[in-house]
Amino acid sequence: MNNENTAGACLQSPQDCQKLAEMLFPHVEKSPADYEALYPPRPLPEGAKVTRLGPSPTGFIHLGNLFGAFADERLAHQSGGVFLLRIEDTDDKRYVEGATAIIIDSLRFFGINFDEGATPDGEKGAYGSYTQSQRGPVYQCFAKKLVAEGQAYPCFLTEAEIGEIRAEQEAAKLTPGIYGKWARSRSLSLAEISQKLAAGLPYVIRLRSDGDMSLPEEQIRRFEIEDAIRGKLSMPVNDQDTVLLKANGIPTYHFAHVVDDHLMRTTHVVRGAEWLPSLPIHIELFEKLGWQPPVYCHTAQLMKIGEDGNKRKLSKRKDPELSLDYYRRLGYHPAAVREYLLTILNSNFEEWRLANPEADIDEFAFTTEKMSNSGALFDLAKLNDVSKEVLLHISAADLADFLLAWAKEFRPELVSATSFFADRAYLERVLDIGRAGSKPRKDHIYAQQMVENISYFFDDMFTVEEEMPAEAAADAAEIISRYLASYDHADDQETWFGKIRQIAADLGYAAKPKDYKKNPQDYKGHVGHVSTVIRIALMGRSQSPDVWEIQQILGESRTRERLSRFA
Repeated sequence: MNNENTAGACLQSPQDCQKLAEMLFPHVEKSPADYEALYPPRPLPEGAKVTRLGPSPTGFIHLGNLFGAFADERLAHQSGGVFLLRIEDTDDKRYVEGATAIIIDSLRFFGINFDEGATPDGEKGAYGSYTQSQRGPVYQCFAKKLVAEGQAYPCFLTEAEIGEIRAEQEAAKLTPGIYGKWARSRSLSLAEISQKLAAGLPYVIRLRSDGDMSLPEEQIRRFEIEDAIRGKLSMPVNDQDTVLLKANGIPTYHFAHVVDDHLMRTTHVVRGAEWLPSLPIHIELFEKLGWQPPVYCHTAQLMKIGEDGNKRKLSKRKDPELSLDYYRRLGYHPAAVREYLLTILNSNFEEWRLANPEADIDEFAFTTEKMSNSGALFDLAKLNDVSKEVLLHISAADLADFLLAWAKEFRPELVSATSFFADRAYLERVLDIGRAGSKPRKDHIYAQQMVENISYFFDDMFTVEEEMPAEAAADAAEIISRYLASYDHADDQETWFGKIRQIAADLGYAAKPKDYKKNPQDYKGHVGHVSTVIRIALMGRSQSPDVWEIQQILGESRTRERLSRFA
């Protein structure tokens, strides 16, 4: 294939390039130097990192956003740097009203706080605007610079022509795109461009790429870059005349993020591995604009084990757990989600946590070197296990506060129509049950499940969910009757259980399960079946924390009342 016009220099003279820039951008008033002065290097300590999160305002904030934001936040704040939020809304087709507030609120819930950028009440920081749709003059200024230096040009190809080019390339099994001989507007003279502009023909501004696809593979020019996660990368230089400004003057992501990262003085860019194929374009843009690129940190894609047992990407369509709203609605504590994400983000975190079980998570030294460069496996079951451990270290008072805040947003009827939050001291005792001692219970995972776990403590939420055990069902009323007759709320735990053993023995049940196991023909069942009858009468379920401790929280009156229903 003949790859024409791939030279980086402008086809016209430098004077023509300058005239073309003025012709295309007569309204651009500021110079690049003006913007460099407006956004000077930040006065930060040596080694301080400046990171940014740049979501699109689509209304869908997902786990991948949080995954990257957590890395951004740790890198910036552990180094005494700055973490900013930039709203990348150049794709107006995907814009959703109110999405920015959703993004900020969702991330703030999980402990991600920004030093600069977009906020629900406007913007804060000296490097704004932090909303790309408000930065049009900035992008046009630097597009003008590239045109004036012969590094970019107006392209008048129509959608139909581009479609024909794509079909021709596909038929010839060539890489699709606008480059070489396909970049027909590259060779236009200043006079020809003037005629097309005068005729009102629409155009985009394209980068004049340096790559040459006509060369044998071994002669293709490459560049090297050090990725903070993946190490040294060697890639072919960009060979596509990618669009910088669309026909409506709005920049593409490629151009906008390069300009913004430079002017906002971003030092580290954390983004997904799906952006690796675009890296040559971005590096070329930094070079042609004369800027030092930031340190790129390409994270592993979030994966899960599919139904077929194989790893696959988390999918917006298939996996509800990809959405942050999933965790908020169920009521996962943000501390638990943060803890779990660190187990994915840094391979040495779990070892650190074992050595520092009581330490604040912020004491962990997060590094990009310990981040995986292959698929990061997301495991909901492991998140639940981590959550159980984290919630064990949160006080009952703080758990009660968390539950109340969650219920107000997602279960308002719990606040307005039940007794769940009526007695704060009672609720805290309930939440604390079984959590002391050398082998504490780890029952709590998330708010919805916590409410279900402890609902039997509240009379207006109490329901009998299970049937009496088959071995003792026929004697259930007699067991409860004898239990009530012997019940003394002041009994210690040993005395209390001794009475249950006696009831079991008197009614023909083995006082010890092992006796029943050895000689099942001699007994109706064992003491465990008898105590399960009592447990179901009190809690409505066969599995629960220690019955004696539950009775101490329920109080004598409520305990007797519940038992009496079954006597």
